[in-house]
Amino acid sequence: ITITIASLIPATMGVVEVIKRIGLPKRFLPLLALGVGVAGSMVLAGEATGILAIQGTIVGLMAVGIWSGGKSTIKSVIGN
Repeated sequence: ITITIASLIPATMGVVEVIKRIGLPKRFLPLLALGVGVAGSMVLAGEATGILAIQGTIVGLMAVGIWSGGKSTIKSVIGN
């Protein structure tokens, strides 16, 4: 994964957070992250290929994992 594709991870997290605040149910957020990751990687590259779809899927999964991992860590530190 290149640095350009890696920069999509925080961008994906931000887009998903905005959509969540607009009112999308939480159960759809991981699917949204996958879609944003795939679309973002294809838009950055200017083409649609299988490799870019896989990279976008990885970006979406990483965004979801970083979010849930960070959330769990904060909850365990705070004690809630």
